[in-house]
Amino acid sequence: MTNSVNTNAGAMVALQNLNRTNMELEQVQSRINTGLSVAGAKDNGGIYAIAQRMRSEVSGYKAVQDSLNRAVSTVDVALAAGEAISDLIIEMKEKALAAADTSLDAASRTALNEDFKALRDQISTIVSNAEFNGTNLINNSTASITALANADGSNTITVLDENLTLTGSVITIAATASFSTATQADTIASQLGTSLDNVNASLARLGTKSKALEIHSTFVTKLSDALTEGIGNLVDADLARESAKLQSLQVKQQLGIQALSIANQSPQSILSFFR
Repeated sequence: MTNSVNTNAGAMVALQNLNRTNMELEQVQSRINTGLSVAGAKDNGGIYAIAQRMRSEVSGYKAVQDSLNRAVSTVDVALAAGEAISDLIIEMKEKALAAADTSLDAASRTALNEDFKALRDQISTIVSNAEFNGTNLINNSTASITALANADGSNTITVLDENLTLTGSVITIAATASFSTATQADTIASQLGTSLDNVNASLARLGTKSKALEIHSTFVTKLSDALTEGIGNLVDADLARESAKLQSLQVKQQLGIQALSIANQSPQSILSFFR
């Protein structure tokens, strides 16, 4: 081996090793600081691309979840209103049937009619107030509502409007319906029986859609959680292992500094040849 003051091969090797150790130490410190083994494309381009695509899907499912939640709330408001209307129709039918009794005097029938009209008007009040986020599913103001079902928006869940207004296709009595005779009361009672069946059918359809939305919302939540866990499996750092590696590299760094210091002192031994 040639002794030279111009070229110190030992120092160059020691410096290369120290630089390599410093780079590894920097990577480990970055993993510990971020908690990620793949924080960017430079760490692992393939894994980073996969993780980013999965992150995009998770973000998309957050929007899907919001859409489903709005739809569930809108349908649930409609259901609550529909159930109240169903109860009102039962009471109205009771009043009409009582008024259909031919043995009833006019004053009693008039009192029953007043109760009937108050219940009738309450239906209109409920229908007009059954609104969530500007959408009313029972007043014939919208044909349907649509909720997102997947992350790219290609699948949706649609809930159709149920027109529960008076004189609509479901409730067949007029908005001014009333009775003054037993015959009129009997006719209205028959109409209310049909209307009650129609309302209950509408409620069944809304209830089925509400259940479907809730089931899909639960599925989306689980799917989003699974994707999030998958991302973690791909990019999260094992902090226990990184901590142990950090300590090892710190010792290695100190040894490298000492080795470089010893290598730098080697040219001084040449001075002994001139003594």
